[in-house]
Amino acid sequence: MEAVVHPDGRLLFGGRQMRAALGRGGVRLQKEEGDGASPAGRHPLRRVLYRADRVPIPRAMAPREPIAAEDGWCDDPLHPDYNRQVRLPHDGHCEELWRSDRLYDIVGVLGWNDSPVERGRGSAIFLHVARPDYAPTEGCIALALADVQALLQAGVSAIRVLEK
Repeated sequence: MEAVVHPDGRLLFGGRQMRAALGRGGVRLQKEEGDGASPAGRHPLRRVLYRADRVPIPRAMAPREPIAAEDGWCDDPLHPDYNRQVRLPHDGHCEELWRSDRLYDIVGVLGWNDSPVERGRGSAIFLHVARPDYAPTEGCIALALADVQALLQAGVSAIRVLEK
């Protein structure tokens, strides 16, 4: 089953509507690294990462893995590990997955620019927990923690982000 995200921040799934935060750069078909846009299109849920010290193992159809303090995601388009999970410290520029702000307590890794990876097309596109004020993301789709949990438990397999 797939969830549908509208550019106005509505996520629809199984007859429910949820509020979603999207990228500060809007929604774009031609996503580029650093543009802050959420990529338009259908993005399969590849796996679910979670902070085992903060949340229970999420119920989900996708494979689930706990996040460790040394986990990161390479967002350096010049590095061979671009758009891949890595161990920190790392010699390329990376985002830390073990965050203090709770945004990555549960992370759905979405299938964007991963098969194959194209340098500069964008990295680290996730489904994750929204800030309390639903501030824009750097390109991810973010929901309230309870909504992320409900979506995963209901068996979401993909997120379709509409451009218009």
